[in-house]
Amino acid sequence: MMAQYASILFSMILVNNFVLVRFLGICPFLGVSKKFDSAVGMGAAVTLVMVIAIAVTWPLQQLLIAWGLEYLQTIAFILVIATLVQLLEMVIKKFIPPLYTALGVYLPLITTNCAVLGITITCIDEGYTYPQALVAGLGAGLGFLLAMVLFSGVRRRLEDAEPPECFRGMPITLISAAITALSFVGFSGVIDHLFGA
Repeated sequence: MMAQYASILFSMILVNNFVLVRFLGICPFLGVSKKFDSAVGMGAAVTLVMVIAIAVTWPLQQLLIAWGLEYLQTIAFILVIATLVQLLEMVIKKFIPPLYTALGVYLPLITTNCAVLGITITCIDEGYTYPQALVAGLGAGLGFLLAMVLFSGVRRRLEDAEPPECFRGMPITLISAAITALSFVGFSGVIDHLFGA
């Protein structure tokens, strides 16, 4: 049983990383990863939103199925996520003003972050039980945090580099993001070997 949860967790962090493998949530990945503190803050905020979104949307999906309203899934999930992000934004603004200032416009953009909606729908599509869905949400959030932190280190190194003029700015950032994403392809068989999934 624990091996199954560990398999789901590490699969979501490494093999099915929402940013570097599924390419969801690219906007905050590219926008907030310039500074380490902002990257950690955004990653932690997205992780929290993902876990809470799963905690609310999984039971909501069961209600929608029971009432024959499954076709409202996307709209209902978006409304739940938007509400959660607004509440999180108010809490961060009140208790952690420097993080609120550092995240700027990207904090409200968690509402439209397709990675958050993606994990809620993925958990339903995969047929996860409630505990499995929560573990998957935590794994997806930690994978997002890992991608943000790794890429913030890459971008710090890029600031010291001297790329050719035509590559400076966003071109070298996109090339670096692609190479970082390629590095995660190497994890594809790890979960199978470790957990026999």
